[in-house]
Amino acid sequence: MEIFLAGIIQGSLAEPAIHSQDWRTPIREALSRHCAEADIYCHFEANPNSIDYDHEQMVATLSEGNHRAAASDVVVCWLPSASMGTAVEMHLAAEAGAVVLTITPMAANWVVRAYSDRIFADLADFEKFLAGGQLEQLLTEKKARGRKAHYR
Repeated sequence: MEIFLAGIIQGSLAEPAIHSQDWRTPIREALSRHCAEADIYCHFEANPNSIDYDHEQMVATLSEGNHRAAASDVVVCWLPSASMGTAVEMHLAAEAGAVVLTITPMAANWVVRAYSDRIFADLADFEKFLAGGQLEQLLTEKKARGRKAHYR
């Protein structure tokens, strides 16, 4: 199972800066505890200096991340506030048939509601879901419905 970590990086910051990325470690640890055989990919970790990329690198990196999200089996989204990049990844992943799991206080947000298979208020709720084996059931259901081949 391929899992893509998505979440806020720049958000609405006006300056070339990033939000804290300390959320990635506890999500990765929860996934490792409950989905030991999963291949977890983090586009931010693969591009740690992306804030300094030139235009060409920036566009290529966005494109690669979007394609990876769409090709994943599961996309886990961390959204303490809005993120345009994560919204694009969620849309592409959902359209491709991936399972989209979103951890956010923004449960009323249309993008979150439209593209998430499950919405969690916090990391504890997310981990309960994983511990209960519900991810495997959700994956089975989605696979039975099929994926859009042009994303693979």
